[in-house]
Amino acid sequence: MPKLFSSVWIVKVLRRKGFVFISQKGSHAKFKHGRYSVIIPMGRKEIPFGTLKSILRQANLSEDDFKK
Repeated sequence: MPKLFSSVWIVKVLRRKGFVFISQKGSHAKFKHGRYSVIIPMGRKEIPFGTLKSILRQANLSEDDFKK
């Protein structure tokens, strides 16, 4: 089973990669970097693997960026 990441960890990695917080509506935050925008469900201890894959696709990042 793959490792699950928290929303706090995902936000830290996105900020390190240059993403900037844009807005938040309810429990979802929007981050943007260039032409890529990503929606993150906030306040979650574990983000499901399918949701993480969607975030990776939106941000044009790889799983290795999150493992380091």
